[in-house]
Amino acid sequence: MDELNQGAAGAALVRLCRRYGIDPSYIDAFKIEQYATPESLAALLAELDVPADAASVEALAEGTAIPPVQVVPADMPDWRVALPGAGAQAEGPLHWRLRDEAGRTQEGDARPQPAPGGGRVLQLAPALATGYHWLQVDGLEGEMLVVASPGRCYRPPAVQDGGRVWGPAIQLYALRSPRNWGMGDFGDLEALIASMAEQGADVVGLNPLHALFPTDPRRASPYSPSSRQWINVMYIDVEAVEEFAGCEAAREHVASPGFQARLAGVRAEPLVDYAGVAEAKSEVMEMLFEHFRAQHLTAGGAVDARGGCFLAFVAAHGEALRRHAIFEALQAHFAAADPGCWGWPVWPEAYRDADAPEVQTFATQNAKRVQYHQYLQWVADSQLARASQRCEALGMGIGLYLDLAVSADRGGSDVWTAQHCFAAGASIRGPPDEFTPAGQNWGLPPLRPDRLRENHYAPFVQMLRANMRHAGALRIDHAMGLMRLFWIPPGRSPREGAYVRYQVEEMLAIVAVESHRH
Repeated sequence: MDELNQGAAGAALVRLCRRYGIDPSYIDAFKIEQYATPESLAALLAELDVPADAASVEALAEGTAIPPVQVVPADMPDWRVALPGAGAQAEGPLHWRLRDEAGRTQEGDARPQPAPGGGRVLQLAPALATGYHWLQVDGLEGEMLVVASPGRCYRPPAVQDGGRVWGPAIQLYALRSPRNWGMGDFGDLEALIASMAEQGADVVGLNPLHALFPTDPRRASPYSPSSRQWINVMYIDVEAVEEFAGCEAAREHVASPGFQARLAGVRAEPLVDYAGVAEAKSEVMEMLFEHFRAQHLTAGGAVDARGGCFLAFVAAHGEALRRHAIFEALQAHFAAADPGCWGWPVWPEAYRDADAPEVQTFATQNAKRVQYHQYLQWVADSQLARASQRCEALGMGIGLYLDLAVSADRGGSDVWTAQHCFAAGASIRGPPDEFTPAGQNWGLPPLRPDRLRENHYAPFVQMLRANMRHAGALRIDHAMGLMRLFWIPPGRSPREGAYVRYQVEEMLAIVAVESHRH
């Protein structure tokens, strides 16, 4: 029964939901229109910090802020900016300023013009190069991100003009070899690349390589990661780390009969023994880190070129890497006291905010542990980069075909560091269909479309860059999620919920810009 059209309150709730991108109903796989309950819609509005009472609909004001994001075709000789309904309504010209990514600015005056469908627009003349630009208009609050889109993603020569490529799609952890430590690693990946290139393959497809949970290695799904920006350090080929050749203690430990017996045991398992692999790798990586610090770093900086490369990596990835490393150190700290500690929502309350003073104090007091996790990311990134370079050297037309998971675990690094951009109480899922009549609950929190726009899509851009950096192609899992995702309110079943819409034109434009850059 359609409960939403019952009276003024239901109609007001529908208007409020549509204003915030929540669809009150949808057509299911059986061609039947399904309606969300008022309770579900109110719960989803709460995830967007919107009160669901009827009076709030009438109280909403359009405001005087410039829209946060707009897409324009790159190199278009003139383009328009929609003005908000309030403010900036003077008849005279408005002064505008435009800044590009290099910090170059241009400015001028333009008179608002009536828009065809009502309202007013500002017509601007500067043609914009592909990329990001920031616009300010006198009399309007805020700054607009103007995405100058190339129109479509980059296509390598190998797939232009009807070109086709082939290659294997594999789960990296499932590769077996007599030399790995119980699961496929970046060394195995290099060997596979060489073998497939010999046979004429142009691409090697992989599962998501995202960072998981080192304190609980059995949480092994690559589609429920702690972070989509960082790498699963379990894929490190330990014996290929540069420090291994020079660290006598590590080599003796690995060569010992007891350790070799452990490696033989995990290799022989029919399924990956994640706990056994993690224990063996972390033991030796701790030793290699100590060796690295002693040989290549001083208290004040780098001793040699290798130390300098590490510090350059840390500087290049800045605060984002630092926060992930702090998360890893904190999670290890609290999990040591309580093995059931599954993520930041169950940490002591003072540590649940990444900007809290207690977090900064912990990072200062445990700087070495933070640096250890930065070191692991550096090693993993270096080995993945080497595999990508191997593809290029062997003439592969695409190279690595990486995979971007649909979201991140609510207890992990991404959500902790960017809580403001996630609807942390909601979960995304697939609605009921022929394959799953009860629907699917993926148990992952969605990104908030409103906060993405307010923050000029910074988390989305960072995530794309991290996953494109060493890829020839990128699969975006559940690509329809760029347009809409089915959200389940907290505590409700997979049959409840509603679709929440995203600004697909804006997200696709950003994907296209980043595609060309990489």
